Amino acid sequence: MRLKTVQIIAALVAALAFVLAFIAAGVLLLSGLFMVVGLAAVAWLAWSLIRQVRKTASATRP
Repeated sequence: MRLKTVQIIAALVAALAFVLAFIAAGVLLLSGLFMVVGLAAVAWLAWSLIRQVRKTASATRP
């Protein structure tokens, strides 16, 4: 059985679509990882600032 040109082109397009889908999934995972790291940094910063404000407020209270 001989493949027609249209079938070969369709197979190449499908393979390219799968490769692009895997690349997009990897980018999504990497982007999600950076988002989680950024959120953790902001949460730590907010927590440390709140702790510092509470400590200062309790020290200055008569």
